[in-house]
Formats: sequence, structure tokens, C-alpha cells
Amino acid sequence: MSSRRSRRGGQAPALRRTRLPWLLAIALAGLAAAAAWLLLGGRPPRSPAAGTTRTAPAAEGPSLAGCDVLLVTIDTLRGDAVGFAGNRRAATPVLDRLAAAGRVYEDAHAHNVVTLPSHANILTGLYPFQHGIRDNSGFVLPASVPTLGTLLRKAGYATGAFVAAYPLDSQFGLGRGFDVYDDSFPRGSNPDEFVLAERRGDQVVAPALAWWNGHRGVRRFLWVHLYDPHAPYLPPEPFASRFRDNPYLGEVAASDSFLAPLLAPLLDGKEPPALAVVTADHGEALGDHGELTHGLFAYEATLKVPLVVWGPGVPRGRDRRPARHVDIVPTVLQALRLPVPAGLPGRSLLAPPAAAAPSYFEALSTCLNRGWAPLRGMLRERRKLVDLPLPELYDLSDDPREERNLAGTRRRTARELAAALPAESVWPPRRAAVPAEQAAALRSLGYASGSAAPKSAWSAADDPKTLLPLDTKMHAVVDLYSRKRYAEAARLAREVVAARPAMGEAYEHLALALRRLERRGEAIAVLESAVRRGLRGESLVRQLGLALSEAGRAPEAVAILAPLAVGPGADPSTLNALGLALADAGRMAEAVAVLQKLVAAYPQDPRGHENLGIVALRMERPAEARQHLEQALRLNPRLPNSWNTLGVALFRLEQPGAALDAWERAVAIDPAQYDALYNIGLVAAAAGKSNQARQALSRFVASAPPARFAAEIAKARRQLARLGA
Repeated sequence: MSSRRSRRGGQAPALRRTRLPWLLAIALAGLAAAAAWLLLGGRPPRSPAAGTTRTAPAAEGPSLAGCDVLLVTIDTLRGDAVGFAGNRRAATPVLDRLAAAGRVYEDAHAHNVVTLPSHANILTGLYPFQHGIRDNSGFVLPASVPTLGTLLRKAGYATGAFVAAYPLDSQFGLGRGFDVYDDSFPRGSNPDEFVLAERRGDQVVAPALAWWNGHRGVRRFLWVHLYDPHAPYLPPEPFASRFRDNPYLGEVAASDSFLAPLLAPLLDGKEPPALAVVTADHGEALGDHGELTHGLFAYEATLKVPLVVWGPGVPRGRDRRPARHVDIVPTVLQALRLPVPAGLPGRSLLAPPAAAAPSYFEALSTCLNRGWAPLRGMLRERRKLVDLPLPELYDLSDDPREERNLAGTRRRTARELAAALPAESVWPPRRAAVPAEQAAALRSLGYASGSAAPKSAWSAADDPKTLLPLDTKMHAVVDLYSRKRYAEAARLAREVVAARPAMGEAYEHLALALRRLERRGEAIAVLESAVRRGLRGESLVRQLGLALSEAGRAPEAVAILAPLAVGPGADPSTLNALGLALADAGRMAEAVAVLQKLVAAYPQDPRGHENLGIVALRMERPAEARQHLEQALRLNPRLPNSWNTLGVALFRLEQPGAALDAWERAVAIDPAQYDALYNIGLVAAAAGKSNQARQALSRFVASAPPARFAAEIAKARRQLARLGA
């Protein structure tokens, strides 16, 4: 930061110029993510033809016409993790009470094992290959696909949704149809990369309950999503102590307690009649079949989910018939006596028994992010086929833990289930099935138009079971990185790259660790080698752009980022990266234009305001910078980069006391805010605050990377000597 004269006539300290924040965005298979949220992978579904509906006959189950509707989805909740499923360790009294008074579907299954596509299945009543969302990254629900929100709002319902985590951010399309879509979880810079933005369940239920109570007297549809059981498992007290040996069940117990204010009044009869549906988007492996969390396989640990339907006239008891997420929309609509879109694959779970329908499922995260074989499967009459290069067939009636693979002995059953796999579900989509407007989106995920490998090209070497040791290593890389053991993370990631050179995610992890180690040249070389191999996913190219910009090669960064940031659906992380690169290249007006586009498209994302503040500061407009940074902090008060940059803006506005406070906030959130530590030391020393100056400068000298801060460390040592340290 350039020095300037103060009004007292003294020389202002030569503060460290604020650096552009280090923005991370990487597609992670079920661990953390932020990638290219683009419309692709599914053409407009053939099922719900525009204007075509069918009305549920009056005989199909109980009538709840005019009733309120409550949908609760609990993220990452195993089917056997609740008391009503027979788990004696579980502490879920609220859900158990709802189950005892309602109908429990003991054989309920999801169709995906990650959050966004699974919720799209629940809300649209369509399979993933019909609505087009195939993973947590790279997809947006097409505007042409109706959801339960759009259908019930059309029927006169007030509609509200309150969600807990970033995979359900409104930018991905599920908010259409809701009068209120509350996704007020904290966004922006976060020193704990690989942790998705989320909020605790009680912080979701409180505004949801306020909305519910504020709409008495009208028909209401409320969707509440809790994220607490998702890894990492960090339950609050008293559940942390009670479940010290099983924190996952502690998170489940906490979720149950958070739902009490919402569900207890319904169960106590203090609310008007309502139809309540409670389920999970998917389960959690917890080590079953070697899988640590979810997203890799589709065994029962992650595919089977709890499902309860409760309401007036809903018969109590246990239902052993197969139930599916695609059955939820027709169940709700038929119970309300509302038209059901034609062609939905599901059926009402409250209708008289009918022939069991098969269930399709898939797990594509490792295919999209790692280049492994895509996993698809069919479940019919308790026979389950997992279609992979090493196929699996299980009879769940005799083998619920899926320990005996029958694919080699029951070949006829395996062939029949394989033949039942929908042709449209193939990934990557066959060339003839991909509309022209989606070809660019496919290329952004690394599938060059017309060159995607056909299914026959996948071999046993690509099977996720074969590659399980690499998945375990990738978990270890993330764990080491999150604990700031960057050198170890880089070493392990390099081993994965060597073992699987076509695995783009490993290159990204390696480059992230190298950047943290200040080895930017190596990081750039790693990412460029990935691009030369044809690995051109948007998150990988974006990281290359960020690394180039950090290394002083901003024009090159702009050149590779600009093509990714065109069009109305450009990814916010890419817009951020391009804006920063333009600023580094000295193209300030263009940087402002890109960041203003980001703020207009994503007003609740504080990163645009944060970076507009940085650019304004570089343009010597500290008052304007202050406005942008304060807006970012209103959206999320835990943004260390915003506090650090706000401190610089306040100092330039000749408010050193406020600047010191802002820098202290920055280092309290993120101790690695070295610029802030250095600035505290200089400004506090100039203000005669010797203790504060000594503490900050001592921390700076002890922790700042010498490769980047050699000159500043030397100056800090001289200042400490003058302070008598």
C-alpha cells in the first residue's frame, strides 16, 4: 500500500498492500464443491409435456384436499440411523413420534447419492436423466421443469423453502415456485476450504417456523432442509458429549431436536390439518464397503433412506412395499386432489397396492470429477443390479448388507435388470442425444463433443471398486490440507496423479497444496500438464487462471478465464476469478464491469462486493471500497479478506482505530491473514499501542512465509527491537 501524508503532517506507515484474496473453487466428489453450474446433461423431459396433466381419481388414497403441506429433508441421514428403524442408540424422539402416528415406508430408496440431484428428484418427481441434474456441480434445473413448489403455488398455496447448505443455493434452480427461498447460509471467503457453506438446523427451523406462523389462514407449503448429519460430524452440546464415540448419531440427534418446534405442534393438534413428508436425500456409508462418506458407491448405506408420511386419513403403520423419491410428488398431489403432470415415473404411496415398480439409481460424481466409470443401477423386487465394468447383483431379501455378489451365478436376472436400464440414462450422453446448445457445457466438463468414451470403453481398471484405495488417499489429502499440513497433502496428491494420470481432481488438489506452500510455479506446471492431457473442467481451468494471476501473469489468466465467463449463466466463482485477473492486469474498468455482473446475478454472494472493494481500493477510492466491503460483511460477517481490506480502506480514510479493529477481526477469523498482522504491528506502534504492536509483529515474524514476506519480516524484526521485544 502506498504511503501518504496524514492531516497531522506525519508520514503514514508503509502498510502492506492488500492482496487479492485467494479464491478456491474445486469440484469434490461428496466432500466439498463449487464448480460450473451449467445447464447440461438432460434435455427437457419427455414426461411432463407442457399443459398435460391427469387428475387423481378420488379412490386413490385418503383425501387431504386443502390441507397444508410440510416437506422435511434431512441431508445424509441413513435409513437405519433413526429410532423408528430399530436403532437403539439413536435419539430421535420427535421423528419416532411422527413415525408412530404416520406411515413408515421400510423399503424407501433415493436415486442419487449426492445432495443436489437427489433433491431435484424429490421436488420434480423425475429421474435425474429426465430433469437433467446429474451431480452437485455442472448442472442447473431447466426452467421448463415444474417442481412441487411451482405446482402448489399454481394451485393457490403460499410456498416457502428454507435450506441449510450451498448445494441447494437458489442459483441451481430449485427455488423456482417458492414465494420465499431462504438460503441464508454464510457465503464468501473461508479459511477452511473444503467445507461447504452451511447453517445449523435450528438456524433453518427458526425462520421457517416464523414463515409458517406468519401465513396462517392460507394454504401453506413449506420445505425445510437440514444439513447437520453431513461430514464433518460436529454435533453441538449436549449431543457432542452424549455421542462422543459416535458423532454422526450425535448430529442425527441434534437434527431431531431442531425439528421439535416445527413438528410438535402438528402432532399435538395445535395446527390445522396438514400432510407431512419426512425423508433424507441419501445416506452415509460410515465405512461400509470401504466408503467413508457418500458419492462413491450406491450400496444400501447411502441409497436407502427413511421415509414417513403423516396426516389426517393417512393409515398408520409399516409399509414394506418399495417406495422411491419419485413417488413423493404424485403422493402429495393425489392426496390434495390436485392434477398430476402426465408421465411422471412415480405413483402415489397412499394409493391401493399395485405391482411394484422398479427404481433407477446412479452415482456419477467420480465419473465427472475423476474420470472413473459411471455407476448406474436398477432395483426391482429386492433384486439390485449395480451396472459397472465389474457388475454386481444382490438379493436384498437374503443379503441386506450386500455381501454376496450374485452377478456371476444369476446371469439371467442380471441381464434382465441391465436391459431395463433407461437408454436416456447413459453417461456421458450419446452424441445423438445431446442438443447442440449443450455441447459447450459438456466440453466444460471434459467431454469433447463427439469424443466421449462409449460405455464399452470402461474397463475393470476404471471401476470405483478397483479404485477404492485412491478414494481413501483423496480423503487423506483433504484431511491433511484442512489441517494445514500442505507438504504432506501435496506429496500424497502427487502419488495419486502418478497412479491415475487422467484424474483431474488429483491435479487440482496437488495444485492447491502447492499454492499454499508458495510454490506457484510448480502449481502452474501441474495444472498445465493436466490441460495438455485434455482435462479441461471449468474448476481446473479456473484454478490455473488464479495461479497465473498470483504469479504475476495476469494477461495469461484473463485469456483462459474470459471464454468461461460468457453468457447469462456464468459461474460466480469464474466471474470472481476473471474480475481479479483483470484487476491484476490493470484493466480496472473491465474488472468492475465483470464484478458488477456478478453482484447483479448473485446479490446474496458477498464475494462480488468483497472484490469490488479490493478493486476500488486499487483505484484509490477508499470510501467506495468501504461501502462494498461493509455490504459483503453484512451478508457474512466472517470474511477475513473483507475485514483485512476494510482495515486498509479505513486507514486510508484516516481512521486508524477502526482500521486496527478490522484487522484484529481478520486475524481472529483466519490467523493466516499475514497482511493484517503486519499492518496491526505498524499502525499500533505508530499509535503508541506497544503491547498490541509487539503481539502482532511477533506472530507475523513467527508465522509469515519467508518466501513471500522476507522484506516485511526483516522490517518487523527491526520494529520489535525498537519496541524492546
